[in-house]
Amino acid sequence: MTYPSPLFYLTFAVTALIIGLGKGGFGSSFAALATPLLALTMPVPELVPLMLPFLMVGDIFAVGFHWRRWDRRQVLLLIPGALVGVAVGTLFLTNVSPDVLRTFLAILILLFALYKASEKRVMRFFRYQPRAWHGLIGGGISGFSSAIANTGGPPATIYLLMQDLQPRVFIATTALFFMILNYIKIPFYAAAGLFNLARIVHVAWLLPLVPVGVWLGRLFVVRVSPKTFELVILVFLVISALLLLLT
Repeated sequence: MTYPSPLFYLTFAVTALIIGLGKGGFGSSFAALATPLLALTMPVPELVPLMLPFLMVGDIFAVGFHWRRWDRRQVLLLIPGALVGVAVGTLFLTNVSPDVLRTFLAILILLFALYKASEKRVMRFFRYQPRAWHGLIGGGISGFSSAIANTGGPPATIYLLMQDLQPRVFIATTALFFMILNYIKIPFYAAAGLFNLARIVHVAWLLPLVPVGVWLGRLFVVRVSPKTFELVILVFLVISALLLLLT
């Protein structure tokens, strides 16, 4: 088995570091950049299961760094929808092109970014009221998009940002939710025959880059103000949306 070289390995190395940065502090929206970047070198149905071990390694460090700082209620609200979303997303991954969803997701992200940019003016006429069923929808969309392209970060980020969480609580909550979500994907991917052990072994030597990224991300989140934190997240949301549209 051969891969493009050195471009493939360089891209995958950057991808592993991005995953770690996202898990450690930059947010799951930053980690969502990994799939569009890697999609430049290989088909999405092949790269999605290949990235899963890297995501899971990042999850372990991220949850450990932010242990018990999460909002348990928000995680529990997201999980039921995520379970359904992963099931449907795996079915789509093996039978339908994800291009339509990627475009829809990108448009949703851009609309949200526009809303946040004009939030003060919008809030004069409308005030968001959290509801439990919003978590079900957010988890469902996140699970669906995560299953087909590892891009579940933006939907969950949109939902959690609307809950007005503190930065450390936000990061911890997303870390725990995505650790659970990635474990949920294992039996569905296995049943669909998506795992290729030889491919995973072929890139396993790049796994140490993930905890390096997690450590760097952790340094970021403990030093940033809430306002700056939200601005950075929004910037990465827009970047991820543009990459989803262009790749």
